[in-house]
Amino acid sequence: MKAVVVSALSPDLSGTALIDIPEPVARPGQVTIRVRAAALNYPDLLMTRGEYQLKPPLPFVPGLEVAGEVIAGDGFAPGTAVVAGTRTGGLAEVVAVDAGAVRPKPDHLSFAEAAGVGAAYLTAYVALVRLGKVEPGEWVVVHGATGGVGLAAVDLAKALGARVIATSRSAEKLAIVADGYGVDATCPAPGFRERVKELTGGGADVIYDPVGGDVFDESVRSIAFGGRLLVVGFTSGRIATVSTNMPLIKGFSVIGVRAGEYGRQFPERGRENQAAIWALAEEGRIRPRVHAEYPLSRWREALLAMERSEMVGKLVLVP
Repeated sequence: MKAVVVSALSPDLSGTALIDIPEPVARPGQVTIRVRAAALNYPDLLMTRGEYQLKPPLPFVPGLEVAGEVIAGDGFAPGTAVVAGTRTGGLAEVVAVDAGAVRPKPDHLSFAEAAGVGAAYLTAYVALVRLGKVEPGEWVVVHGATGGVGLAAVDLAKALGARVIATSRSAEKLAIVADGYGVDATCPAPGFRERVKELTGGGADVIYDPVGGDVFDESVRSIAFGGRLLVVGFTSGRIATVSTNMPLIKGFSVIGVRAGEYGRQFPERGRENQAAIWALAEEGRIRPRVHAEYPLSRWREALLAMERSEMVGKLVLVP
């Protein structure tokens, strides 16, 4: 089969290539899946550089989430349309996945749409529901709102009844989010502080930040007393810091979000989280957006497009 294989870590994908490797064989407790769509996530890119928390031994196939059809394995008939989460292995024509990470694909979602639900919406759910404890009517600022993780947070926050302010560097992409997801307001980022304070009457209740850097610094000055500042990532490239007098004076919390690790630390809650996001998907209450589909042969182009944040929603590889 063909797979995107990282043979050497590098800053420019020079150690990564599309090559032929043997198809994986399901071990007891696993399922093999013919991949019809593999959604890209920023950790995929970071892992090619050795910059992510998970550092698989070389060589490895990146790819966190897929949708496809069962070939063989425990608990699923061959040909069943499924979605699955896997820490590695997804950017390939076939993947072997633990059976517990596989579930039926919602009928109304395409393979590409379904592939993009798991990681982004799980992150949003753990952030907004488990840790941020968002209540209906609260003001939620979502930074990086046009990317996969950000747009999932916009979508989920609206489903929770929150009032949402979406931010991005791109006014054009923000207009797509506003039209498609009914946000209450949009702002440029950075440069959102005064507008957020004006809209909210003093500060946001919850700020969801996958960007970091200058955006985090400004968020500290845009949050309400008792607010929750959710640290989701650092796509800006700079890991920000906060002087402890700021949360002391303003009474807000800075909360780190690692959705996968949350599930590993609290397995029962992790299963509940997964069940919750897929129930929302089945009910049509969340609406994943696929910006573009690329053939597997154009994997490099797709990863670089993600690095440049060219999308609104998810980029998907289609083997």
